[in-house]
Amino acid sequence: MTLHTIRTGSTGRVWRAIMSGIVCLLAVCMPCAPHAIGQDQQTSQTDAAPEPITEPVAGDDAVPAEPAPVPTVPPGATLPVVVAMDVPSDTGNAISIRWPHDVSQAKPDAYILEMQTPDGLWKQVTRTVLTSYQVSGVPNFTQFHFRVKALYGEASMTSDIAGPIEARDHWFRTGKMPIVVAIAVFVLILVMFINAARRGVELFVRRISGLNAVEDAIGRATEMGKPVLYIPGTSSIEDVATLASLNILGEVVRRTVHYDVKIICPNRDPIVYTIAREIVRETYASEGRPDAFDPNSVFFLVPDQFAYAAGVDGIMVRQKPATIFFMGMFWAEALVMSETGAATGAVQIAGTDTPAQLPFFITSCDYTLIGEELYAASAYLSREPLLLGTLKAQDYGKLIFMICMVVFSILAIVFNWDLSPYLLVK
Repeated sequence: MTLHTIRTGSTGRVWRAIMSGIVCLLAVCMPCAPHAIGQDQQTSQTDAAPEPITEPVAGDDAVPAEPAPVPTVPPGATLPVVVAMDVPSDTGNAISIRWPHDVSQAKPDAYILEMQTPDGLWKQVTRTVLTSYQVSGVPNFTQFHFRVKALYGEASMTSDIAGPIEARDHWFRTGKMPIVVAIAVFVLILVMFINAARRGVELFVRRISGLNAVEDAIGRATEMGKPVLYIPGTSSIEDVATLASLNILGEVVRRTVHYDVKIICPNRDPIVYTIAREIVRETYASEGRPDAFDPNSVFFLVPDQFAYAAGVDGIMVRQKPATIFFMGMFWAEALVMSETGAATGAVQIAGTDTPAQLPFFITSCDYTLIGEELYAASAYLSREPLLLGTLKAQDYGKLIFMICMVVFSILAIVFNWDLSPYLLVK
């Protein structure tokens, strides 16, 4: 019992000592607890706040970034000098720009031509490697400014501004001087031959068998007592061959009046009909036989091509003319009419400038005027000074032109002369 009491008492002292130590520890630590808790909350709030972003500071071992290279022009490059001028001797609406380049200096990769419009805006006109350019389509009498950028890779140089310059319309154009010279020479020759013909100088015109046969053909109609049929072509009055045919009609009618032979002239075009009727009527009047003119001898037949050919064939078959003239412009109906006339036994004289119909007329007619012989027929028959002088001037003009072609060809081939700047019409 005594042992048990001692052990129990010893254990109680130990527990009391432990508890006393805990109490003392708590007493020492409790005053600091509120401060620690507040500090932990503050630290927590501080950690929750976003940290400011700061630029990194380069240390001793950091490598600095290399700066971007600045584009530079090569040594010796010079600013282009821009010259702007109106294009001479033109109709306007064009400006010529040039900026000569010194071959001893660095050549740019390209040029950019810019134009300042009247509203003050700059716009690119073209990008080129040449040193000149012609701006077209600009309004006349409107001022423009120009500048040029010379490009050297990524670098460029801009010239000074050229201008103001405006396009103008010129009344005299030197590019057409060859035409002026040719016209002057032709007019001089024309006046010379017309004056010579009026003075009575005999102007030679080569013999044309078809025209020499006109007198005989009309005389044959007189002997046979049959009419003369004249076809003034199947084209309109706008055709040159029709005009030549109407001139020949007057000379043919003059001879029929002299021989007192009836003439029949059917027409396809109403305007040609009107003119042909007046020509026949005035010819009768000028020959002193206005009463002999028959208004029904010149008439309008039909405007259709082959209907007209059929109508003419019917006249040939019924009237059986002694002489038939085909003068003017013809198409596919030419052979239809000329074959019918040949079947009636008439003397046929044809003339046309249509190459496709010439073979048919040559085959089926007695005489055929080819090409320009049709145009020369009126002068050949009338011997009128104005017509003869014009005919001779045309022949000499062609002769001069052919001589110039031969001479210039020899100079260009043998001597290698470049005559294009003098002969080119601009």
